[in-house]
Amino acid sequence: MIFRVGNMTHGSTGQVSGEATPTQLPTPSWSTANTGRAMRRDPIQSTTRRRGDVLLVGRHYGVVELLIALNPDEDSRLPYLLRIPLAGGDLVFRTSGTWPRTKALYCYPVPTQDWPAEAVIVERVRLRSCRRRGAAIDVICDRARENRSQLVYTTARGRDAVFWQSPRTRKQARPNVRTPTARAHGIAELQIVVDAHEQYPYRFATQQVTTVKRALPCGDYGLIVNGALVASVERKSLADLVASLTGGKLRYQVADLAALPRAAVVVEDRYSQLFKLDRVRPAVVADGLAELHIRWPAVPVVFCETRQLAEEWTYRFLAAAHAWATTEHQALQRISPDNVVEATDLDQAPAAPEPSTAEVRAWAHSIGLSVPDRGRLRPEIWQAWHDAHAPA
Repeated sequence: MIFRVGNMTHGSTGQVSGEATPTQLPTPSWSTANTGRAMRRDPIQSTTRRRGDVLLVGRHYGVVELLIALNPDEDSRLPYLLRIPLAGGDLVFRTSGTWPRTKALYCYPVPTQDWPAEAVIVERVRLRSCRRRGAAIDVICDRARENRSQLVYTTARGRDAVFWQSPRTRKQARPNVRTPTARAHGIAELQIVVDAHEQYPYRFATQQVTTVKRALPCGDYGLIVNGALVASVERKSLADLVASLTGGKLRYQVADLAALPRAAVVVEDRYSQLFKLDRVRPAVVADGLAELHIRWPAVPVVFCETRQLAEEWTYRFLAAAHAWATTEHQALQRISPDNVVEATDLDQAPAAPEPSTAEVRAWAHSIGLSVPDRGRLRPEIWQAWHDAHAPA
């Protein structure tokens, strides 16, 4: 076996030769006997001093390097080649960056023969250690900053995948937070209206929430108080945010939300991800969001990093809106000198959307009214529902 040690190469016979070319490296075989995933195993044993599968490096054994070169395949979406030295044989990957600084980098494994004979080296990093631990490879660089990283063999969408991550990106991908379970504003049970067109709605499983589905005029999650739609939240993934903003749809959505007493847009990602977009200019998206805040300042756009945190924020926002809606008029009466209450934003709230037939049928069953299991409902059933849910 031949591996790289500084500018020299050692062969399995212990002789020292000149600069090694990638074509001299043997093609490693693959085995799944130990970890259940594809791991490298080279049948040719090296005489290099090692402990287990740790390549011992130091003053007496030369310097082992991590190499990053340009990918000669111009059509590839992964512009770099990453070469990891292991005692059992080098690993070569195609990847999208030179270090996982802001996010984990996807790595596509390729044979060592794909390493070009005249590689254009972008970065050369000395290693203190390069060790395989199960389905991961720990890489420790000999430098003060950006010195620890890990290549993880995992499964994504049913396929084997390799990701190059650092302690910083690992913490960002899985923020070490636990959402609270305490009731928001002391509300025993908050009813949230979910838009009937929402395909993957929040479940609010950890909160004291009941949900009903209706066709909301705007937003994905609404709050009804005294027969009026007083608040709504529009949910956006980062891809949906960019598409609706560049296509012009988001302007109309925010304009509709601005007609409500309280409304917001929640994004299931970080604001910093806007500046990593590759199919649209990040400045266009950032300028568009800034313009929305200026034109409709009453509708904030909130970035919540993950779907879980966005769901938690939506619950807290609607609970706060409920507390405001139920105490607004009383507060104005207390501070008004003549007990004359002027019109507020709450008085401009539109009427709540009509319930679906399924919702009214379920309500009728719960109070013992006789209704058919399918088809239309009698007018008196609808009237009974409206009487029972009339504003106080």
